[in-house]
Amino acid sequence: MEGGKVHSSLYIAMGGIIAAAYTALTMAFAPISFGPIQFRVSEALCILPYFTSAAVPGVTIGCFLSNLLCGAAPPDVIFGTLATLVGAVGSRMLRKHKYLVCIPPIVSNAVIIPWVLRYAYGAEELIPYLMLTVGIGEVMAVGVLGNLLLLAIEKGKGKVNYVSDRF
Repeated sequence: MEGGKVHSSLYIAMGGIIAAAYTALTMAFAPISFGPIQFRVSEALCILPYFTSAAVPGVTIGCFLSNLLCGAAPPDVIFGTLATLVGAVGSRMLRKHKYLVCIPPIVSNAVIIPWVLRYAYGAEELIPYLMLTVGIGEVMAVGVLGNLLLLAIEKGKGKVNYVSDRF
């Protein structure tokens, strides 16, 4: 098999696994994954662009599927997915700065999702309040859980053969 095809297949498989994991986690924790005060455990996976570019489409597709399958309003499906894409691209761009990769998903969600909550769901809270509550949830999910995941993966690198963009 030609080398490029192996890499393409691996990239697609990795992205698919990440999308499936994101979707499964969101659905498993659905009661706390949506709303003005939310803690989306699956957002911890938004640090994975630090390790592989396949995580960018992976978390983006995972977010899209999660919102779609959990019955989110159409603007949430669109703009929630956009927030995740912006965060994932930003994380990938900051991959040389390990502890900064969590910042783009936190910021993109804290800025975009409050508007979705207001206009798609009619949330009555003020936008700054929603930015605070969504931001706190993102800090906990991406900043705390995500960084713990990042450290666990790095610690396990010597023990398991993990795949990154270094084919």
